[in-house]
Amino acid sequence: MRPLIQRPDLNMEVSEASHQIIADLLTAHTGQQLTESRRWRVATALSGVFRENGISNIDQLVCMLDAPSRRAGDQDLSIDVVEALLNNETYFYRDKPTFDQIPDDILPELAKRRAHTRRISIWCAGCSTGQEVHSLAMLFEDQKDKWSGWTIDILGTDVSHRAIRAARNGLYSQFEVQRGLGVAQMLRHFDETPDGWQIRDHVRSITRFQQHNILTPPPGRQKFDLVLCRNVLLYFDREKRASAFQRLVSAMTHDGFLMLGAGETAIGHTKDLVPSEKRISIFQNEKSAA
Repeated sequence: MRPLIQRPDLNMEVSEASHQIIADLLTAHTGQQLTESRRWRVATALSGVFRENGISNIDQLVCMLDAPSRRAGDQDLSIDVVEALLNNETYFYRDKPTFDQIPDDILPELAKRRAHTRRISIWCAGCSTGQEVHSLAMLFEDQKDKWSGWTIDILGTDVSHRAIRAARNGLYSQFEVQRGLGVAQMLRHFDETPDGWQIRDHVRSITRFQQHNILTPPPGRQKFDLVLCRNVLLYFDREKRASAFQRLVSAMTHDGFLMLGAGETAIGHTKDLVPSEKRISIFQNEKSAA
């Protein structure tokens, strides 16, 4: 159901009221806050929506969103606005010093812990257009002999339908593949096509994607050995951040790992997680870390 959009308070400046309505729309769909520090980019982010709909400014956009004809079930414009406001910034092997802990430390540790099941499950929450998921898949492919006979499952989720569609397609521009990838990696894991660089099937075979909001129950019933949720929680208020941590913890195995972004922490938001010793941005279940 499309969230109810309140009309601007006549005692407010219309533009301020319009900004608040856009912010409320984003929160209703995703839980994210459109803070003061993010407001400067709203008009730029919505420029494509303006062009496609013949809109000149945010006030006109709000009027269209609130038009009676939009209440009959046509949510396309609302969804377009929300999608445009989401930050889908990502690239391959993002924040490499932090990411390198996965092949150098975390995966070897999980290999020991899961030697009896020979199965590892990973969840990338807020995966955007899939580069993080495919980076993980390439780690396993580059150590194919080591992981022979193992079942590897890497799930990528994002609140954005468009981002998930792009992740499933696995087709990237020259600019996108050059961000974080060396030439040898590009040639080993991608095929160049007239439309861009297509990730190869040997990488995609252990990945899957679905639309999901981390404020809702975790996807599926399985538990994950490693959860990555990087630079997502920054956009939530304190209450929603605590709720997100609750969801993330419930999706982890008792001895699993959680990797956050460089500017994020679980401290003060959940009692279930503690920082992992000698690891950057890694948190573990409070009991297993003891």
